[in-house]
Amino acid sequence: MKATSARQRWMIDAVSRIEADFQRSADTHLIALPLPGFESISLYLKDESSHPTGSLKHRLARSLFLYALCNGWLHERSTVVESSSGSTAVSEAYFARLLGLPFVAVMPATVSTEKIRAIEFQGGRCHLVDDPTQIYAVSRQLAKELDGHYMDQFTYAERATDWRSNNNIAESIFTQMQREPHPVPSWIVCSAGTGGTLATMGRYVRYGGFGTRVCGADAERSVFFDHYLSRDPSLCMTQGSRIEGIGRPRVEASFLPSVLDAMVKLPDAWSVAAMLALSERLGRPVGPSTGTNLLAALACAVQMRAAGEQGSVVTLLCDSGERYRATYHDEGWRHAQGWSSCEGAAQDVHGLMQHGQLSADLAGAWRVAGSLEVAALTAAG
Repeated sequence: MKATSARQRWMIDAVSRIEADFQRSADTHLIALPLPGFESISLYLKDESSHPTGSLKHRLARSLFLYALCNGWLHERSTVVESSSGSTAVSEAYFARLLGLPFVAVMPATVSTEKIRAIEFQGGRCHLVDDPTQIYAVSRQLAKELDGHYMDQFTYAERATDWRSNNNIAESIFTQMQREPHPVPSWIVCSAGTGGTLATMGRYVRYGGFGTRVCGADAERSVFFDHYLSRDPSLCMTQGSRIEGIGRPRVEASFLPSVLDAMVKLPDAWSVAAMLALSERLGRPVGPSTGTNLLAALACAVQMRAAGEQGSVVTLLCDSGERYRATYHDEGWRHAQGWSSCEGAAQDVHGLMQHGQLSADLAGAWRVAGSLEVAALTAAG
């Protein structure tokens, strides 16, 4: 029998370390959020903020590292490089440190000092780029110069995730829902950053033979919704998303519109308003992408109610709002972004959850496609 090489031994040990870290982490909670305004419709939030690095991206980072290790792309002297200024970089820095590998996050030079500190806290360093459109090319070049590996979350997110089992997020949701009044969700709703989580949801639903529909939620400055409509891979925008962690100015390889039953696109001000409303309702702050998810989930609930359907809707609480205290949760900062209407809009979201009252402003704000019908949503307003 051929002796195991030093490189193979390191890889086996690295996989074992990541799996041991996984075993030390309990599953994330599924929170029931009462909707008094929607009789016979239950809403649940899969709380991803309880991961060791505080966000949904912890799952993605773990999958990307295992994928890279088992493909033979990482070795014990590798420098790990990623294009990210947010939660993915924080989570990848965590796993790189777990394996004793240096980590570099390539990001626009305009990124906040808070984000840089969060990455550095996990042992990573930040490489700032003046032109945001060049972060991908710079990441590839930096990995080459350092004899390292470019993780490339936007290409590999949907490939790296074990979508059939292995306690992926979809399997976890269905397991936790088993004792609920409506154990098979009518809808699962998720916003798109890379598209990898949506791909996992859509594939798992089909693999399990469930009748659940999957809805993607998109931010204002993002091409995913329009790509869902047109299937045009060349779509691009000159501005990046203002809702951290979701939305992209170009079509990413991990976004698979064919696994989705519907999509909702929301103005950023409404996502932030929903973030404020949900934070008050839960008694703790959540991030802005969770606001996007909440509104898309409520769109599904509105249509279910209009059709006389009973059932459950599940969406994601992506991360804690604590990391956004100086930004999205700061009134002065919001006003500087032109989002001075958020406080009033938050009351509209409260009214929808508590009394089922869909304001005309909100009814006219969201764009929907696929199995969600514009007529049902606008009529409800």
